[in-house]
Amino acid sequence: MSTSSIHDAEHAHATYNTELNGLFDGVKDAFSQPPQTIDAERQTPIDRWMGWSVVTENEIQTPIAQPSDYVDSMDEKNYVGVSLSKPMGIVFEENDSEFGGIFVQSLTDGGIAATNGSIQDGDQLVTVGNKNVHGLDFDDALAAIIDSDGEKTNLTLFRGTAKQFYGPTGPSKDWLTTFAEKGGKTAD
Repeated sequence: MSTSSIHDAEHAHATYNTELNGLFDGVKDAFSQPPQTIDAERQTPIDRWMGWSVVTENEIQTPIAQPSDYVDSMDEKNYVGVSLSKPMGIVFEENDSEFGGIFVQSLTDGGIAATNGSIQDGDQLVTVGNKNVHGLDFDDALAAIIDSDGEKTNLTLFRGTAKQFYGPTGPSKDWLTTFAEKGGKTAD
């Protein structure tokens, strides 16, 4: 065997070992680095198990900002209660089919509701007396007003849009049921 072929064989062996070590050096480096913060959307159970948290102990988590048009649909201050005699002078309209329910489209000039001043265009009808009418179609919701007995009819309306009331930020069914059973919001 010549000297050059021995040298070539040793060089080939050395190169092969270097390539193997290089492959495993990357793995070692990946696991030896300190944990980094991870975006909340990307955190997985393994991240929590390994102690890689979204927020480190020294960081203060900032609260998530609410949309500018957010209205808390489980806060009674966002509801209006009125007690009106018939005819009320309210023109109701059905919400888009994705939401259901009815809302105040307009008030008749000089009508009882306009004179009262509590109801606004866009208010969502929630209860008629103790009857929960949210989500009902136009005919059924209006029938609750027509069928109501007494000199005056108590209405509770949500001061917000259909999306705010019927969408993902709307009130829970339990809250709404309890609210309706107590008669909604009473007239001021």
